[in-house]
This record gives sequence, structure tokens and C-alpha cells, in this order.
Amino acid sequence: MRLIAILVCWAALVAAPSASSGQGAPIPKGATPLLMPPPPLDLPNLFDGWTEVGQPQTYTDAAQADAVNAAALKEYGFERGVEATYKRDGETQTLLAMRFGDVSGAVGAYTYYRQNGWPKEDIGSGAASDNNKVVFWKGATVVQANFSHVAPMSAEELREIANRIPVPHGNRGLAPPVMASLPTGSMESQTAHYAEGPAGYAGSGGVLPPALVGFNLDAEAITANYQLASGTATLTIINYPEPQIAEAQEKRIRAYIAARGKAQPPFTKALQDSDQASLEVRRSGPLVAIVSGDAIPDESHRLIEKVYYSANLTGIPGGGKTQVQMTSELLMGIAGLVLFGASAAILLGFFLGGGRVLYRVVRGKPASSMYEEEFIHLGLAEKWDATAGVDHPNPKG
Repeated sequence: MRLIAILVCWAALVAAPSASSGQGAPIPKGATPLLMPPPPLDLPNLFDGWTEVGQPQTYTDAAQADAVNAAALKEYGFERGVEATYKRDGETQTLLAMRFGDVSGAVGAYTYYRQNGWPKEDIGSGAASDNNKVVFWKGATVVQANFSHVAPMSAEELREIANRIPVPHGNRGLAPPVMASLPTGSMESQTAHYAEGPAGYAGSGGVLPPALVGFNLDAEAITANYQLASGTATLTIINYPEPQIAEAQEKRIRAYIAARGKAQPPFTKALQDSDQASLEVRRSGPLVAIVSGDAIPDESHRLIEKVYYSANLTGIPGGGKTQVQMTSELLMGIAGLVLFGASAAILLGFFLGGGRVLYRVVRGKPASSMYEEEFIHLGLAEKWDATAGVDHPNPKG
């Protein structure tokens, strides 16, 4: 047992330094944790022959960057904007870069600005163009470019801008999980719109009345068009924080659609133009799906049945061990070492004791030597009895 105690103390001394250092080390009391600020949002002064004209405008409020769509930009988490004008060979180009709180906000703002039917471009993480206007996103940033004249190399020039945009890490770098729930088969390209609030949802062509979606419950919605054999269908998927909330909202949306002409608020134009027999609502976990459009009911049903919830656990990169994790690992290591030492002591006892017993049995002796005749003793009692008379004579004679 003394050996086990020494080993336990040694393990504690070895593990103690690792528990007090590293990413999971506790912050001293009274100290302020160091928060790394996001990288600055800048546009280059010169690129590909384009020279900046005047001073760039910096925006800290969404209304400064886009007064018309300020409400939607705030829902997507607008943080900062920079706008600059460039000239080259008599041509003019204006760039407006807007940074949001995370990738989800940038994706939402991009799908908000990108209208259905815009041709897809290969710039950044996603891009589309409309005549002399190009919008693309990368990381948590959305860039709008307006050209006086689009040239064959305009896309290549914007790729240079996109390559300079940093990509956030951790939770800020995750795309909206609800996007993975959209069925990909027969979906029309460049028709998905992601919304985090009523202004963004209504502005990007939402099917339901925004008040019915439940954005006040931290819901997020995505809408996409599908070209089916019998017509076009629109699929709306709403993601709620918990399945219980989704269940309550599903009943509310189902009752609203069943009311038809008596529904309050009245049906949106998208619902009015839909085949009323094809309107269907379905829930899967925290997801509520609604199919609308003019496809036949059978095809609409098959489309909505493809929506399902899959609970995938995603690791967050860059996370270090916490103090609780390191302490638990230390205690588990000590407990394992104690169990190992105790098991070794028991096995050693069986090995030594059993070996001695086997050795005696092989020699024809009893397994135990407790009552063995050859046991060595001094025999002092017998010697004293034999010499009692001599050592102690009778004083009376």
C-alpha cells in the first residue's frame, strides 16, 4: 500500500502542471478575457487597373448602407459596411461590402438580394448577376458590385476581391443547418431564400404571412422552388428551436391553411395562386414543411415527404479542454492507477503465496507450515523445569 500511495502522489504531481496550463486554464479572478476583434472590413485602393476615386464611405448602421432594406439587414446581423467607387479607362465601378455577425447572416442577405432567375457566377462562395450588377458572398461578407459596363474580365476581377475576404471560424463560420434539409432533386437553381426575420422573409417572397411563421420564437425559414412534372411547387421549411414549439406551430399553420377564405390574416398571393388541394403541412422533429404551388397533390406530397430531420452533432473547431474536463481526467487517471496497483499487489500475493504452497506440496510436505514438527522453537519452558531445583534450592533445607 505504501508503494501505491507513492505512485498516486507521483501521478498527481505529473498531471498538475498540465491542468494549470493550456487553453482550458482558468482566467485569474478580476482579469478581463482577451477577445480577438474581427478583421477590418476594407476595400483595396487599386486592383486590376481600377483606381479608387475619393474616400471610401464607412457605414456602422444598416440604414446608411441600404435605407430601403435596412430592416432585413438588421435581422441578418449587419455589423459594418464599406462602399468605394473606382474608375478605369472611362468606366466606373462601385463596390459595397457588408459584413454580418456570422455566415448565416451573410447567406441570408445574399439570398435576399439575389432574385430568382439571376444567372449563377463563379465568385466567392456564391454569386449571381443581373446585367451590370453582381452580388456575391464569402465568409460573413456580402459584396454588391455595380458596373457602368460589364467586361469579359469583370468576374475575374471580382474574384480577386473575394480572395481577400477572410473566413470566420467556430460557430460564426457555420452555414444555416436548415439549408441541408432542402431536397436537391428537381430544385430550381438560384431560388433558395433564407430568412431570420419577418422583413427578410417577406422581402424575399415568403409564402406564409410572416406573423404565422413565428420568428419571435427564434425560428428560421428557407424557401425554394421545384420544377415537377405537373408544375412548379414551392417548398418552405421552418426550423424551430425545439420539437415542442414546432408541434404547436404545425397545428397553427395547418388550421390556418384549412380555413382558406376565412383565414386571418388573409392568404398571401402565393397561397391564393396555389392549387388548394396541393397545400400540405408536415412536421419532422423541429422542422415544419409547407408545400404550395400548382403541382398536382401526389407530386406535392412526394416532395414534402422528402423533408426529414437528422440530428447530427457537429464539432466546433478550435475548442480547448475546460478546467472541469482536465480535473475529471486527472481523477480518472489516479483512480486507474490505484486500481492497477491494487490488482498488481493481489496478483503478486497469489503468485508468491501459491508458489510457496506448490513448492511444499511437490516436496511432500503439508501446504501450511503452521503445525509442522520441524518448526524452530527455543523450548525455554522445558529447560526451566529441568533445572528448577538447582536454580532455586529450598531455603528450609
